[in-house]
Amino acid sequence: MAATTVDTPPFYCPIEPAVHPQAEEAERRALAWVHRSGLCRSDAERARFAGTRSADFYARFAPHADLERLWITACWVYWGFAFDDARCDEGPFATDPAAFASMAFSVQRALEVPGPLHCADPYAAALHEIGELFRASAGPVQNRRFHHAHRAWLTGVQWQIGNRATGHMPDLDDYLTMRLHSAGGEPTYAMLEIANGLDVPDREMDSPAVCALTEMAILVAALDNDRHSHAREISRRQTGQNIISVLMAHHHYSLPQAIEEAIALRDAVLERFLSLRDLITPRASAPLRHYLTDLGHGIRGNIEWGLHVPRYLTRSDPGPAPRYRIPAQTATSLWTDTPRTSRQDPRHLPSIAWWWKDPGF
Repeated sequence: MAATTVDTPPFYCPIEPAVHPQAEEAERRALAWVHRSGLCRSDAERARFAGTRSADFYARFAPHADLERLWITACWVYWGFAFDDARCDEGPFATDPAAFASMAFSVQRALEVPGPLHCADPYAAALHEIGELFRASAGPVQNRRFHHAHRAWLTGVQWQIGNRATGHMPDLDDYLTMRLHSAGGEPTYAMLEIANGLDVPDREMDSPAVCALTEMAILVAALDNDRHSHAREISRRQTGQNIISVLMAHHHYSLPQAIEEAIALRDAVLERFLSLRDLITPRASAPLRHYLTDLGHGIRGNIEWGLHVPRYLTRSDPGPAPRYRIPAQTATSLWTDTPRTSRQDPRHLPSIAWWWKDPGF
């Protein structure tokens, strides 16, 4: 059955909104870098970059970051959305897993190599420059964590492209595993340490509890993005792998039922995130408390951004982006205080069931 768009219910998210007070200045600096990077060859491409509102996006994840670090992390978000559109969702690499793997890991290597590096691929060259900016702004541990997260993202995208190439629709558990990586949440959250100048001790960052909280924040944002992007993906015939399409295919839900179930599953994960974070925070170091707080800012900020960004509100490429005042939050009618109940109990899904056990800290 062909999918059609429907209005989605309000969001459950009992996390207060926040946005960096210098978000517009971060946007100005980041877009100036984008224009210098060589990635924009026309006014239409410049409008496409600006239309992602990437600085607004990351200003909500790290509302207390140092401006000098915030605009640099926003550069990666601009780069990431452009790379996702050009190399992951559309174009010749989007249906060729082998070609994507070769290209993606050349790009990854450009990120990891320090010092001068010639890159024929403009995406690799721009990412190398971002890597150099990160090395100048953060320590080796934070950069190593970001590199690891970036590689995991590209691996998840390769899995997604492999499914697309073979016409395979993953089941719910496989989809959630893939989406944890393919959504780009890992590098996005890994940048929190860089943006904030944090150094979370290994014993805390690598503890099962913090790993679980990070994964939950990634998945909640990924499933919210599935909601945000569903209409756009329908118009571009990209709905093969989306939480809504998975539930329709494997559980025979109608479109409204699939949307409701996707929201309920996401709400269950968010409730577990909030309860575990409340349990861990009193025992956390100051850097970890900051990180855990910004995990929540990322969840809320991703929703706020998605509700007004042209990327999701228009079915075609946005036109020139006018100057605008970045809003702190969206209308209250788009929010609910009541989580929904899922038929698909996430505690029975092997890939994420461990989040509901005592993960240890």
